[in-house]
Amino acid sequence: MIWKQPVHLEQLNHTPDYMGSYLNIRFTEITDNTLTATMPVTPKVHQPYGILHGGASVVLAETVGSYASSLVVDTAQFMVVGMEVNANHLKPVASGMVRAVCSPLHLGNKTHVWDIRIYNDAGQLTCVSRLTVAVVEKRAF
Repeated sequence: MIWKQPVHLEQLNHTPDYMGSYLNIRFTEITDNTLTATMPVTPKVHQPYGILHGGASVVLAETVGSYASSLVVDTAQFMVVGMEVNANHLKPVASGMVRAVCSPLHLGNKTHVWDIRIYNDAGQLTCVSRLTVAVVEKRAF
């Protein structure tokens, strides 16, 4: 198991408002090395053609990857911040729910790299994303 602290989905889903909460992102599953979150596909996250906006997919990917990073560091000493995110949008989604499954590619002392795969309700791969996260000393902004 990669997690450095106990993980409770209820706690992950009850945080102060942030971008993910505005898009109704919810954490739904955790395994020994994956974290999964879902996001409803509604007009709120559509682009003008009525399909899921690529930026919303990226928000989902960065959200699940950043949360995963925060669960593998000592958050009393460190914080995690996104350094780079990319996404390949493979299949359009117009409605339903998308599910992002995040797994580690690299968990170093200073950086983490996550593979995030996003699926539609039919289990089809719709987006592949990679997130690089910096692990930095905790500080106030």
